[in-house]
Amino acid sequence: MPLRGTLTALGDKSITHRAIILSALADGEATITNYCPGEDCLHTAAAFQAMGVPIEIALDRLRVAGKGLWGLREPDSIVDCGNSGTGIRLLAGVLSGQDFFSVLTGDASIRRRPMGRVVGPLREMGAVIAGRRGGELAPLAIAGARLRGIAYSSPIASAQVKSSVLLAGLFAEGTTSVTEPALSRNHTERLFDHLGIPVTRNGLTVSLAGQRAFAAKDIAVAGDLSAAAFFLVAASLVPESDVTITGVGVNPTRTGILEVLQEMGAHIELLNPRVQAGEPVADLSVRSAPLRGVTIGSERIPKTIDEFPILCVAAACAQGETIISGAEELRVKESDRIAAMATELRRRGAAVEKRPDGLRIVGGRPLQGAVCQSHGDHRVAMSMMVAGLVARGETRVEDIACVATSFPGFDKKLSGLLTPSGQG
Repeated sequence: MPLRGTLTALGDKSITHRAIILSALADGEATITNYCPGEDCLHTAAAFQAMGVPIEIALDRLRVAGKGLWGLREPDSIVDCGNSGTGIRLLAGVLSGQDFFSVLTGDASIRRRPMGRVVGPLREMGAVIAGRRGGELAPLAIAGARLRGIAYSSPIASAQVKSSVLLAGLFAEGTTSVTEPALSRNHTERLFDHLGIPVTRNGLTVSLAGQRAFAAKDIAVAGDLSAAAFFLVAASLVPESDVTITGVGVNPTRTGILEVLQEMGAHIELLNPRVQAGEPVADLSVRSAPLRGVTIGSERIPKTIDEFPILCVAAACAQGETIISGAEELRVKESDRIAAMATELRRRGAAVEKRPDGLRIVGGRPLQGAVCQSHGDHRVAMSMMVAGLVARGETRVEDIACVATSFPGFDKKLSGLLTPSGQG
């Protein structure tokens, strides 16, 4: 059955985290519309509520009464960031500059993920942070301190590392700069611009000076391209599909998925381009088309890092060979996504060769129905649901509660496009 109809893009998870954080640190009230209602973002909101920031959570908006840069209070208990790597790493930057003690933790997945990549530069700035394995793993105990600006050269292109250091820089004396080996997503810098916080860019270096205050401003969150990617691939693969996704963020640091899919032969059009809270936005129209294998090298990984699982599904259904390399970072996401996708695609009969830094997928074999595992990873779970649309036989994906961390109601959105009315 083809997918047909129109749906509004879910609010971007990355931008929602940053909108909550910066609105909480601003002076005055702000309304955040089209926010991502996933559990990850709600954990970030709860963290600031625990630090005395009034946040009203409604179905269609958040209202945040900012306390200013120096208005947070010490939380009474440990701050739980749930499954959110963005939440815990960005909060570490904010809390490093406070004048109180706090402890950040998360679920079992978060407690396995590397934290040294933010703890290191934050300690260089003067932060006092303790944690498991010398601060390499959460929980992280942070004794707020007076910070000083540093010029940090990051060994990896990571928006989380860059944003954590820049957020700490708001509280630091002097100028803080971050230089990356490649450009990572720049949602933090765009929100700084939107809120009037001066940011300087010079090639791969971003700099800002410590701030005394900044004013709150309403934020309309762009639609999440990473969430839209599941529908782009589904509509490309299922014959006679025709889907439009409105209000999708098309930030150039995020559009690797569009470039790769179009190179594979996908029929995707960008319509009605516009700017929303500093972010470029467009409506995406996608129609089914035969796909072919491509090569995805390390230079494209920063722009496709979150879309890797669903790209693997597209590759398994494409004609020819797809090689993904330079993707070692995928081993330390919510799951080891390289291992998880190799396991689940092989379970469906796909020809997949696992490599240390990626995968080789030979497409063209019909996928088979199977009982699949999510590996506790929301993007793996949703990718397997999409694969089920084109598989021969029944598909069951187990342990899908993790989907609620980023996209509650995903299965209803997907099935809605399969109904005669076609309203997702």
